Amino acid sequence: MKDEFARENMAKMTRGKGWSLSPDESPQPSPKDNFRSPVPKIRLERRAGDKWVTVISGLHTYGAEKLNGIARELKSACGAGGTVKNGAIEIQGDRLNLIQTWFAKQ
Repeated sequence: MKDEFARENMAKMTRGKGWSLSPDESPQPSPKDNFRSPVPKIRLERRAGDKWVTVISGLHTYGAEKLNGIARELKSACGAGGTVKNGAIEIQGDRLNLIQTWFAKQ
């Protein structure tokens, strides 16, 4: 009974379920991601001769120079060859995990 009364009073003081020592404080807004930045889509493709290629698409808005720079960094990070074709970066081999962690760090 006592706990229920305390919860109701705290909810009234904080205008919600959260806990706060001072009712004057307003919560700080969380940092927002840039909604206009492109989101990379990473997938594996099987090519002729049982070869795998990791394809990163969705970054075509960056332009050719930046795509070539990203491809160069990914090729050196993965230790594999690759190219940029039709606005998509292709890295030779199954490098899905390496590329995902590389983008997570960026």
